[in-house]
Formats: sequence, structure tokens, C-alpha cells
Amino acid sequence: MKIGICSDHAGFEYKDRLIRHLTAEGYDIEDFGTHSTESMDYPDVAHPLAEAVENGDVDAGIAMCGTGNGMAITLNKHQGIRAGLAWNTGIADLVKRHNNANILVMPARFISYEEAEAITATWLNTEFEGGRHSRRIGKIPVCGK
Repeated sequence: MKIGICSDHAGFEYKDRLIRHLTAEGYDIEDFGTHSTESMDYPDVAHPLAEAVENGDVDAGIAMCGTGNGMAITLNKHQGIRAGLAWNTGIADLVKRHNNANILVMPARFISYEEAEAITATWLNTEFEGGRHSRRIGKIPVCGK
């Protein structure tokens, strides 16, 4: 599985550690940046990640910023993106099982690195439930339709 990952400066250190961890677990990782703790604008990395998921260049994505909200808002502007914000494993389970989130977003300033790793593992290992949730996802408009 190929996973795209990005962060702003607030999530950089977790992103770097998570890349090493996921690579050791056998995942193919594409890093969309940022590459330092220097202040930057999260849309500059969120848009390329969303485009890679949309185009099928990566199978799924992970994004981090201070609260997770900026990333989630930006990512969800893209067609076919269902970016789910998760701050614990219970939410990570539900954003995949009920919402089929294809990008996991985490709030780096409000969770520990160990929590980020556990949230990621839960999300990666949870299957979409389908059924009534497929019907609900189908009602989310794409391109204003």
C-alpha cells in the first residue's frame, strides 16, 4: 500500500517519525512535506496530497497540522476526498468504518506521538462497513452536484 503523508511545521516531527515507523512496517510512503519546523502554510502541502489521492498516485493519505482543522478543511475541498479528523483510536475507527475516510488527519499539538501511531494503526487496519454508510456517502455532492 502506498501512503502519501504531509504536515505543516507543527506536525513535522510526528510526520518524520511516522514515516520511519510506517516504512519499517512495509508501507510505501510518499512525503509531500513540509521538511522542517520552519513556519509554513498548510495548504501548500495539503493540495498536492489531495491531488495524489484523487489521481490514484497514492492509495490513501495522512496529514497533520496543529489542530488538524486547517488540513481537513483544505483537503475536503477536493473531489472524492473524505478527510477525517481523528484525535483518538475510537474516532479513527469510525472515520474509516462509517465515512470511508481516504485521508486521516491528526491534531499534532493535541496528541502524543504514541497516540498518533496508534490512531494511524487503527485507521489503516479498519475496513469500511458499507451498507447504510455507503448510501450516506453517496449523498455527499461532488463538484456541486
